[in-house]
Formats: sequence, structure tokens, C-alpha cells
Amino acid sequence: MLSIKFIRDRIESYSKSLNIRFIEKWTILGSVIGVFGGIGAIIFYLLLDFATSIGLRSLVPVPLAGGEAPVFPAYFNVPSYILPLVAGIGGLISGIIVFKLAPETEGHGTDQVIEAFHRRGGVIRKRVPFIKTIASAITIGSGGSAGREGPIAQIGAGLSSILGSYLNLSERDRRIMVMCGAAAGIGSIFKAPLGGAIFGIEVLYKRDFEFEALVPAFISSIIAYTIFSSFFGWNTAHIFKVPEMAFTNPLELNLYASLGIISGLVAVLYVKIFYGIRNFFRKFNAPPYLKPFIGGLLVGVGGIFFPQILGVGYGWVQKAIDGQMLITTMFIVAFLKILATSFTVSSGGSGGVFAPSLVVGAMLGGGFGYMLSNVMPSMVVYPSAYVLVGMAAVIASVAKVPVAAIIMVSEMTGGYGLLPPLMLASALAYVVSGSFTIYEKQVESRLQSPVHRREMTVDVLEQIRVREAMNMDVVTLNPETTVSEVLDIINRTGHIGYPVVENGKLVGIVTFEDAEKVPVEMRDSTLVEKIMSTNLVTVYPDETLEEALNKLVSHNIGRLPVVNRDNDQKLIGILTKSDIIRAHARYGIGQELERSF
Repeated sequence: MLSIKFIRDRIESYSKSLNIRFIEKWTILGSVIGVFGGIGAIIFYLLLDFATSIGLRSLVPVPLAGGEAPVFPAYFNVPSYILPLVAGIGGLISGIIVFKLAPETEGHGTDQVIEAFHRRGGVIRKRVPFIKTIASAITIGSGGSAGREGPIAQIGAGLSSILGSYLNLSERDRRIMVMCGAAAGIGSIFKAPLGGAIFGIEVLYKRDFEFEALVPAFISSIIAYTIFSSFFGWNTAHIFKVPEMAFTNPLELNLYASLGIISGLVAVLYVKIFYGIRNFFRKFNAPPYLKPFIGGLLVGVGGIFFPQILGVGYGWVQKAIDGQMLITTMFIVAFLKILATSFTVSSGGSGGVFAPSLVVGAMLGGGFGYMLSNVMPSMVVYPSAYVLVGMAAVIASVAKVPVAAIIMVSEMTGGYGLLPPLMLASALAYVVSGSFTIYEKQVESRLQSPVHRREMTVDVLEQIRVREAMNMDVVTLNPETTVSEVLDIINRTGHIGYPVVENGKLVGIVTFEDAEKVPVEMRDSTLVEKIMSTNLVTVYPDETLEEALNKLVSHNIGRLPVVNRDNDQKLIGILTKSDIIRAHARYGIGQELERSF
């Protein structure tokens, strides 16, 4: 029979392999973050809808996505020709709020979350989520071309950062919490819990994932989505209503592949225009809060002729899915939406770039699909499928989140039958767009992140033993050596520290600083035994370089005598900071070569 002790030992071993303590901690923290993120998303959505009802919805007809309904009706009925003034004033008010109270809330917000993770230890100022909520609602509600993703990511991340600081958590935990907050916000407001979690851990890098935050992000996103959907109702599981579609013709993959390549090229154009306009506004000699006013005016003028470029734009995506837009209009709107988003966000307005990217991709894909349907109707049976594929392809390439793009579009539309073309087009668009990204704070991979660079450096030092880096050709001194002789040896060898050995035993260490303190007239008569340090800090050959480095740093010294573990007075070598640096560089290059092959 199995003993109770054996069973208990097996359970403890299995628990350790599952890292139960990690799961317990992040189940609690992730759930709390999810609650904060879900409530934050509800407040932001309500405020945004209210701002839209007294702004954009009162000026022009604003269609809604099939899975959304207005919370507030249009309160006014004003002529559309005052649209530029309304959009401009909205930009001005938002600009004043942002630049006077929290300049880091300028722009789309996702970059600030990414920077908080990589360079700020997960710290976001307490006022940021509240300022971002108000400023973004005003910008988008008055007609600015921007989306919900950047604001809600910064809102969720900001609330999580506040919680992390309140709980006095470590920097590592705060960073994970920030990503959980972003995932919670996005997963809830886009009704895409899985995609939101993947987006949160993928958006940090161009070519990598933050796997450590995966489980916590899942928990936060699920809880936030549940709270958000419980408040607004479960009648519609997806933002967009999509007719039944399926991928059934292998030859059609060629057309989807073409759309993927085109989407990648459009993504490059999008990024260049976005940052080109931002650089123009930065050079423009005007107070920062006036620049969003100018951007709003320009967007308002374009919106009189093409209202499809205003606001979030999901209603127009729904019309493209339903086949209610002209092919030429869709192509024009795809380009104008890039300009409108650039004028809104690059001028300093507050709003995201994810939703506009979805609109750009939808219009590009819709124009492409319906055009092909006219040319080859027997092959292109579902032209609206290209709307969905275009959305995923542009997002994958412009934001460098191919996995999240595929999942989020599937969740937002319910178009799971299109996974093969979604995957193909997104992959090709991602490759074609190269390193161009709308999120300039992204780093290439974990290796380039300041956070993980420090972690990887420590990992390398923990794998190298002192014996592999120490110098065994040691110049030693005798206690009877004079200070003048010491200085002469220093001049000849270039070393500034020497172990002192007597009768084969390590008795002290003397440095250039010790010798230099002796008056010139006394150097010929002063012996090393009078100035050497006998309070020795030593290291053993089987210790790691990480342990040795900690000794050097904590004692503020430059070298460590290496002694035998069985006999602390038997000198076998010396280790300096330079030796550690050389060993780290040599070992690091070796690892890179191993990875290359």
C-alpha cells in the first residue's frame, strides 16, 4: 500500500512543479485587476458614448456596429458645417487638460504603457488613468479619429500601477500588473478576452512575448470582460455582426495572400505618415495645447465630405461587412482614415490607433474583396470575408501583434471559419512590414528590453565559476617590501592591487591608494606590513561570478584574492572586475553563437 507520507511528498512535488504559490498570488491579484479594469472600461465607455451623443452624433449620422447600441441619444441637432469647429474645440479642450495636468497622456497611450514596463518599473502616475479617460472621451466624442484601445490600455495599466504601489509590491510584480491592467481593459471593451490577454503580452515587443504575464493576463482579461458584458448585457457576444462565411476554396488563398502583402505595404505607409505628421507638429511653433485644435480642425473639414473618417468608425466597418459601401469610397476612406488619425493623435490629441487601424484594414480589405467579386464572382463567394482579413492583416503589421490580431478579429466578429486566410494574410503582412511599427516604444525582443537585459546578465554570471575567470599569474608582495618598491612595481605592471604573501600564506592586500597615502619622505622606510589591509575579503574558485560581483560591490573594492576552500591562507589566483567583464562577454558571445547554430 502507498503510505500517506509518500502521497504527501508526491503532492508537494507536484505542487512545486505547478508553482502553486505563483498561481495563488496571481489568481488573487489578477482578479482584483480584472475588477478594476472592467469597471474602468464601463466608466470610459459610458463617458465616451455621452461625449459622442452631444458632439459627433448631434452633427452627422453615426452608424453603429451590429453588436453595439447607443447608451445616450443625440441631444442636439446642429448643421454639419460647424463640424470643424466642434472637432477643433474638442481637440483644444483635450489639449489643455493633457498638457496642463498630465503630458504623458498625450497621443495614443499604448506607448506610455510599454515604456512604463520597460523603463519605469511599472510606475504610472496616479492621475494618468483619470486624465486619460476624460481627454480621450472629449477627443473622440467631438469627432477626432481615434480609438478606445490606447486609452483603455493606459487606464487599466494606470489603475493597476496605483494598486501595485499601494500594496508596496516589487518592481517585477508591478510590471506584470501593468500588463494585466492593459489586457483587462482591452479584453473587456473589445469583447475579446483571449485576444486582449494576448495583446497585452505581445505588444511589448516586435518579435517576442512577455510569457511571464500570460496566466495573470488571462485571469484579468476574463474577469474584466465578464464585468463589462454583465453591465451592458450578453445579447451580443461580438462587436460586429457577420453573416455565415467559410473558407472552402484553396485557390482563394492566393487572393488572401495578395491582400496580406498589400496590407503590409499600407502599414508601412501608415507608420511613415503618422510619424511624419507628428514630426511636423513638433516642429510647429505653437503652444502644445493648440496643436490638437489644429488637428481637430483639419479632421473636421475632411469629415464634412467623408464622415466615415470621424470618431472610432466601427459603424462604417459594419456597413462594409454588409456590402453597403461603394468600392471607390472604401479605398478613399482607407487612405483618409490614416491622415485623419495622424492629424488627431500625432498633433497631441488623446486617443488610440488600434481602432483606426481596424477601420483602415476593413476598408482596404472590403474594397479589394468586392472588386474581386465583380471580376471573379465564382471564386470570391464571400467578399465581406476580405473585410475581416484586411482588419487582421493591417493590425498584425502596423502594431506587430500577429497572434493577437488573428484572435481579436475572430472574437470581435465571430468569424472563426476564416482562420486559415486570417493567419496567412496576417503572417505575410507582418513579414512585409518589417520593423515598421506604430508603437515606437516597442523593443525588438526580451533581449533588448532594459528589464530583461539585467536579468540575462545576472543569469550569465550565475553560470560562470570563479575558476573560469580568475588570473592565476599573480604578482605578490612580501610584508618586508617598501612602499617605494610597491610604487615602482605598480608603475611597471600597471596593476593597482597586490596580495601580500609570507611563507606561502596570504596575510594581506595592498593597493595603490594605500601606498600613495604614505608621505614621500617616508616611502623608502615604510614597509608593506604597516599599510596593508589584513581584513581580507576573499572568494573561492567554485563560487559563481555573481557571488563574486556582489562581494566586490558590497565592499566597494576592485579585486578579490582567490583562495583554497580548505585553506583560506592558500592563494591560488586573483579576480578583478575586468576579469568578470571579460568572462561575461566571452560567455555571452558563446551563447549567441550557440543560438545561431
